[in-house]
Amino acid sequence: MDAEAELLNLLWTGVAHCHVVISDEGGLLASLAIAGLVGGFTHCAGMCGPFVLTQVSSRMESLPAEQMREWHRLTGAALVPYHLGRATTYALLGGFGAALAGLLGGWGGLRWLSAALLVLAAILFVGYALPRLKVALPGGSRIETWWSAHVGQAAGPLFRDPTGWRGYGLGVLLGFIPCGLLYGALAAAASSGSALAGALAMLAFAAGTVPSLVAVGVAGHLAAARFRQVMAWVAPALMMLNAGVLTYLAATLVV
Repeated sequence: MDAEAELLNLLWTGVAHCHVVISDEGGLLASLAIAGLVGGFTHCAGMCGPFVLTQVSSRMESLPAEQMREWHRLTGAALVPYHLGRATTYALLGGFGAALAGLLGGWGGLRWLSAALLVLAAILFVGYALPRLKVALPGGSRIETWWSAHVGQAAGPLFRDPTGWRGYGLGVLLGFIPCGLLYGALAAAASSGSALAGALAMLAFAAGTVPSLVAVGVAGHLAAARFRQVMAWVAPALMMLNAGVLTYLAATLVV
């Protein structure tokens, strides 16, 4: 078998494996995609919106006004390299977390560990839907502040020209900025116990967050804020539903 045939065979084997994982973990992937979509408009647009607007402004300033077209504005707001960078970080974190859970949950204990992680994710999503419950990890705010400051410092130079590989690198770095929504998604992804399933689950989550950030890039914070006011009424119900789905998935593992 020549090298090209081996490569094609490897590719199709990988596609088949991904198809099996998607079929087996469809509920988890759908839940995280919805969490990303809802959380994107109610949380990510506010938290990551400044990063998006800074990049869009920098990209637009590099193009002469006489050459500016609507296509340039839309493609500049899409920030494809940045979103690919975020997706890379999320997939790596999800894959690592799931692989670690699979390792720690060996010898028959994976079901219980996976169920515990799903319940943790459900609790975090409930805490996100109902902020008055003040669900938080011990020392979480201090960790987030310290980590965000260091990641922001490292990413600072990339904002000057956030295109191509620099935009991708910016997405990779900013993907490490922690938040409660991300914690919940990672806990759910890790419950799969499979590196591939964890990575695909976090890719679904990342894809769900993209529409809100593209909307911020195209229309700015004002339009996103108006949409957030609408989503504020819908998001708690959807997040509670998501928490219920994750709890049901946890129950199926131990019953």
